[in-house]
Amino acid sequence: MSLRPVAEGAAPAPPPVLALFGATALGKSAVADVLAERLRAEVVVADSMQVYRGLAVITNQPDAHSLPRRHLVGFVPPQHEFSVAEYAHHAHEVIDGLRAERRAVIVEGGSGLYLRAALGDLDFQAAPDPALRRVLEERWQRDPGGVLDELRRRDPGTCARVDRANGRRVVRSLEAVLLRGGPLPAAAVAHLWRPAERYPHVLAALVPDGDRAALWARIEARVDTMLARGALQEVRAARAAGPFSRTVQQAIGVRELCAVLDGELAQDEAAARMKARTRALARRQLTWMRKLPQAAQVPASGRPPGTVAAAVLDLFANGA
Repeated sequence: MSLRPVAEGAAPAPPPVLALFGATALGKSAVADVLAERLRAEVVVADSMQVYRGLAVITNQPDAHSLPRRHLVGFVPPQHEFSVAEYAHHAHEVIDGLRAERRAVIVEGGSGLYLRAALGDLDFQAAPDPALRRVLEERWQRDPGGVLDELRRRDPGTCARVDRANGRRVVRSLEAVLLRGGPLPAAAVAHLWRPAERYPHVLAALVPDGDRAALWARIEARVDTMLARGALQEVRAARAAGPFSRTVQQAIGVRELCAVLDGELAQDEAAARMKARTRALARRQLTWMRKLPQAAQVPASGRPPGTVAAAVLDLFANGA
């Protein structure tokens, strides 16, 4: 399956979409830049937090010079409760337009669900019940252990799969169970794609070489760099426009730096918590790779972006 850009006058079918997934701090954006240059492609970003405007530092958005070739970055106000369903609509609109123009497309991101939403047609659940959700959210604020206990009692499988430190996901899981009247089928959690994929694509998953010590070191350096680049001031300015949405409050660094601004936390403790949460995110992303069908793994730790990009292109040139 060729990934070369389609020359003028060539066969009408656009090239397959190249999807690039990987854990945070492995250098996905830099690799995507190199691939975009070599393939004359445009990049569609599949990230649940990089969609937000005014939070470029804290969400590690690409540098301004690369934004003309990237889509779905920094276009949603941080006060808006953005959903994966909304993202899917925007992503399909962009990808459909680029493919209609016979343009090469790279989908790059670290949010597994958003990657799936861009590449396929997700089978979204029925519309939520806002009143029920408010009740559950209030219960979570008063007694998170009680909410978890009810989810565990009603649906042990979903409780085991959900991130139990993420109140928003726990509440939504219990809401779905209550609306269904019983446990969610495992397929609804683990296999979110309908059988037919929306776009032909090839998928590369960037992975750390050997143990994860080098990745943890990159995470430590990334958080330190964010703070040095003014993440605290960025959060202050973004919050001044109005309260953050619940989704934005889940972004690593937002909760911690808001606590610093409110005098509830020292900055060094905030940095330590940000690093711990980023390591946990990287572990979840590496777990997500096992759920991505036909993903070819490409070692990325400590390798220049050009070398990793060449490995990605070689894999698929050889039919991977």
